[in-house]
Amino acid sequence: MKLNRILLAGLSGLLFFSCVSPKKLKSAQAKYDSLNNVYTKLRGDLKNCDDATASETKKNNDLQSAIDELKKQNAFLKENNNQALKQLQDMSVISSTQAESIKKSLENMGAKDAYIQTLQQAMAHKDSLNMALVMNLKGAVGNLDDQDINIKVEKGVVYIDISDKLLFNSGRYEITPRAKEVLGKVAAVLKNQPDIEFMVEGHTDNVPFKGNSMLIDNWDLSVKRATSVVRILQNQYGIPPTHMTAAGRSEYLPVTENDDAAGRAANRRTRIVILPQLDQFFKLMEPAQKN
Repeated sequence: MKLNRILLAGLSGLLFFSCVSPKKLKSAQAKYDSLNNVYTKLRGDLKNCDDATASETKKNNDLQSAIDELKKQNAFLKENNNQALKQLQDMSVISSTQAESIKKSLENMGAKDAYIQTLQQAMAHKDSLNMALVMNLKGAVGNLDDQDINIKVEKGVVYIDISDKLLFNSGRYEITPRAKEVLGKVAAVLKNQPDIEFMVEGHTDNVPFKGNSMLIDNWDLSVKRATSVVRILQNQYGIPPTHMTAAGRSEYLPVTENDDAAGRAANRRTRIVILPQLDQFFKLMEPAQKN
């Protein structure tokens, strides 16, 4: 009886095991598959993590190298900055001692700029007056041939060139009647400019003058012609003698070559030069000289 019970219990256990074992096996297999999948995923994650760690390690190494290089550069710059600061300190001693001098120099430059502008304005004003004078002279002499009388401005100076044939007979220094009429028209314009001073220059060609008891050479002839014009302007037309200068240039300042008759005729002339009023410019220069 007892044996039967044991056999029955054993048989029941076998039957129970044969009923539940496939379920457990299937469940265990499912768990295994799930765990295997998790394991595979974890291995992949671990590899990715290892790769990322290696990459970050490389980046860190590169960054550390860059940091070390920057530290070296920083140290170099600090050294240079120290030297530069020392130089600036040295320079600051120089600039402080010269600051007043530099300031005065800048002030002088400003004063000179103003002075130059004043001169430019004065010169522009003078040029305007010269052009007005030229127009008045040309209007006064009328339609005379430019070969007989030429009025021009060169480098701020007014020139009146009167030909030899209009003023004098050949080899003579006495003023002709026609010349007195022309000189009278010129004198009328000059008298309206009371501050004007001028020089009368006599010019000849290079043909040697045949001397006589009164004249020796072209020097004498050029001077005599200049003084003749000055006397007419003074005695007949009232130009103050203090405003005039007579000079002879002889043959030594020609306007063209003496190779032919036309050239020699052009060189035989009397020139009236309106002198610049230098005293006015000297007055303008006085403030600049004081600086």
